[in-house]
Amino acid sequence: MIRNLPPHVLLVLATLLWGGNFVIGRAVAGQLPPYTLSFVRWCTALLVFLPFCWKHLRTDWPVLRQRLPMLFFLSLTGVAGFNTLLYIALHYTTSINASLVNTSTPIIIYLITFFVLREKLNRNQLLGTALSLVGVVCIISRGSAAALLTFSFNKGDLLVIAAVICWSIYSILVKKTAGQLPGNTTFAATILIGIMLLFPFFLYETFWSGVAAVWSVSSFATILYVGILASIAAFLSWNTAVARIGAAHAGVFLNLIPVFASVFAILFLGEHIAWYQLLGGAFVIVGVYISAKLPRPMVQYKQMNN
Repeated sequence: MIRNLPPHVLLVLATLLWGGNFVIGRAVAGQLPPYTLSFVRWCTALLVFLPFCWKHLRTDWPVLRQRLPMLFFLSLTGVAGFNTLLYIALHYTTSINASLVNTSTPIIIYLITFFVLREKLNRNQLLGTALSLVGVVCIISRGSAAALLTFSFNKGDLLVIAAVICWSIYSILVKKTAGQLPGNTTFAATILIGIMLLFPFFLYETFWSGVAAVWSVSSFATILYVGILASIAAFLSWNTAVARIGAAHAGVFLNLIPVFASVFAILFLGEHIAWYQLLGGAFVIVGVYISAKLPRPMVQYKQMNN
């Protein structure tokens, strides 16, 4: 069914589902602790996805086994790290703020490749990076010069930055392993490793942290949404569309995530958009757009989400 839809419809669908992930993570912050939500999300995703790739997983296992260290880091950053940090952050910041800061992902990728991998940035990347960083600072400081001087930022926003760094590292690793690892079975393997990484934290949170999960109809509905729709459906929609029209063209659609997240947050959570969010979000989106105008394709940095 997904393969029959036009690529632009698939891209809108993927960003719509990822935008909802931010809002739902915020909505159930008082019911599902972050490690529990992340652990159960990926267990659900694995149960749904595994039957579709089981035969290929057995065939591809010799290749995957040779790249276990890489699979570990892909899972640590992309499955366990990003999502867990995001869910922790949503206990302290709004879903609108989190989704806006998340749009800085390609800029963080450029910075990591520049400072760590020593790759040069062209004029568009430099200008776009500068504009996006101004936007991120505007958002997390809430437009307050006093916050800049005293560094009194919301720790939730800073945790989103940490989550974005994790996803950026994951994206760089994905780029380096492109064509070397089979797509769907690699995804399944990273989910499985991510579940194992999250399991000790899930046990601690469940039995020793004193923070209990509240199991209700809304809790189970949330798990089904983030496990099936925000993970599997969004992932398949995104990758199918990227295969047809390319990552550079598809990357622009990621700017729809904060739009959908903001609409959902206003409708269902009663959040309000502040002037600094509009201003900062505009700087980030313009910066990403300028950076995307490259002679070579952008990094394919969103192979699964939020």
